[in-house]
Amino acid sequence: MKKSSDGSRQRTKAGDFDEISKEILVTATSIFRCLIVTQAPFPDGVAVEMRLAKEAWRDACEIKGANVKITPPLVKILLRHTSHVRGELKMKMRSLTSSFFGFQSGSLRDVIGHNRDLVESLKNGSAFAFKDWTSKTGLYKSELLQDGINIMWFANRNNEGVVYPKYFDPIPVEVVALVLTGIECCIDEWLQGLKENIKFTSATYASVYRGHFELLQRFHERTAPYKLLERLHDSLLHRARSHAGVEALTLLPAVSRIGDRAFDDAIHEYQLEEEEEEEEGCRG
Repeated sequence: MKKSSDGSRQRTKAGDFDEISKEILVTATSIFRCLIVTQAPFPDGVAVEMRLAKEAWRDACEIKGANVKITPPLVKILLRHTSHVRGELKMKMRSLTSSFFGFQSGSLRDVIGHNRDLVESLKNGSAFAFKDWTSKTGLYKSELLQDGINIMWFANRNNEGVVYPKYFDPIPVEVVALVLTGIECCIDEWLQGLKENIKFTSATYASVYRGHFELLQRFHERTAPYKLLERLHDSLLHRARSHAGVEALTLLPAVSRIGDRAFDDAIHEYQLEEEEEEEEGCRG
């Protein structure tokens, strides 16, 4: 906040700074958004956000070839984007999630019952994280997960995932966990059978994010010999870059809470795929 000429207090904005600072701020904002989603989507305290804001400013200064000191007002502007970027993801995922799973609008009893049952089914064992949420097969291969990454960071050649590849190559586990959390928030909006607005706040969804993040880590540990998580990251990035219309990178073969059985099933699915490929090679 700052005092105006009439003594009133106003929020500091980008236009209050000199031209060089404004140019750096624009770049630093994009970098800060990348750092937040790839390192700390739900930061554990302001100190984490401050560190990332200063890192974003240093990187922006290097890109612009300038050496401008970051000030408290500039830090405050950057820190606003922590919640902004989460809110943007939530808004973009809302309609995708609704249509993908088949939620229905309307106040008829059957419609409300359908939506409630669907929420319960999708939330049971995080079924929404599977490619086939009814049979719970294809863990972390959901097309909705890919769609979320595409529309948020790889919509076109000018999106952050393309402009700042070092933050998204490969797709970090933090991003995967964040998108899964965003999907779950959108599902929760149908909990009562009628869609309502649920804010994607740290108070409500930080623990949900940590749950998805920890399960992804366990998935990595249980499937480490097959490198399934690495294959997932590479596949997500390859398809995202293709969606953005940029040259594809080298692609490896694609590969409540989720239980250990799902991890074992993922290994089994992978082994079957390998056997089928070998059989096809022999027939060829």
